[in-house]
Amino acid sequence: MRPILKLISDGGEHLHSEYTIGLASVFGLTEEERTTLLPSGTQPLYVNRIGWAVSHMSKAGLIQRTGRGRIRITERGRVALNQDSTRIDMRYLAQFPEYKEFRRGAEANVDANELTSEGPTKTPDEQLYESYQILRQTLAQDLLERIKRATPSFFEQLVIDLLVAMGYGGSHRDAAKAVGGRGDDGIDGIIKEDKLGLDFVYVQAKRWSGSVGRPIVQAFSGSLDGQKARKGVLITTSTFTNDALDYVSRIEKRLVLIDGNTLAEYMIDHGVGVSEVATYQVKKVDADYFGDE
Repeated sequence: MRPILKLISDGGEHLHSEYTIGLASVFGLTEEERTTLLPSGTQPLYVNRIGWAVSHMSKAGLIQRTGRGRIRITERGRVALNQDSTRIDMRYLAQFPEYKEFRRGAEANVDANELTSEGPTKTPDEQLYESYQILRQTLAQDLLERIKRATPSFFEQLVIDLLVAMGYGGSHRDAAKAVGGRGDDGIDGIIKEDKLGLDFVYVQAKRWSGSVGRPIVQAFSGSLDGQKARKGVLITTSTFTNDALDYVSRIEKRLVLIDGNTLAEYMIDHGVGVSEVATYQVKKVDADYFGDE
């Protein structure tokens, strides 16, 4: 936070573009670091972190917002900057009543002792994304465990539901007719690539207990010749060996290998076997609405 105050210490108005570019130079950020985006892909990471630092200092009265994307140092900010030996962080800001009130309102569920800590090293945007990823990974693991315990007929129906949800196989009726019934503890069949049936995809899906190696993938590739097919999807509840992945990357046919983790991810993305618990909309102030210049 100190570098921001130092950069705007002349007391004048400073534009967002000016101080963000200036701070990138102060910290010696590389081109890669300047272009690294938030996990959501909506904003450069360093710009987001600067924004949150500015926001916290403005709540504490060290910085004044003077317009859209414009800030100015306050007298309180000058005092903080002149205390050379003092680290300016969330612990420092917590001495000001305005900031304490802001933290209590924004973080009502946080332990009171945390209000005097240095605070998190990541912005709320980063923390929200990471929390979402943890929930998603936990859900994917739970789905995969349930799939492995399911019956072959349930697994067959699951694959049909997923393929249709992803836009393959035409209708549920068409997909159900084309997929299933052949193979041990799994399913095989040919489905429409689109609803019109302009092309077809050969599907094999089995619940292997161990990693799927090149021989199985190569045999699947060979079976496409008998079906006069050039495209195939091989689904497993386990994983694929490096040899299998390497083989697929070098052949002319288009084979897609879907392992257990990817299968669970697709189920989440396309709403198969999952239900929505809650939806959170992250919003920001519409500066245009307020006519900020």
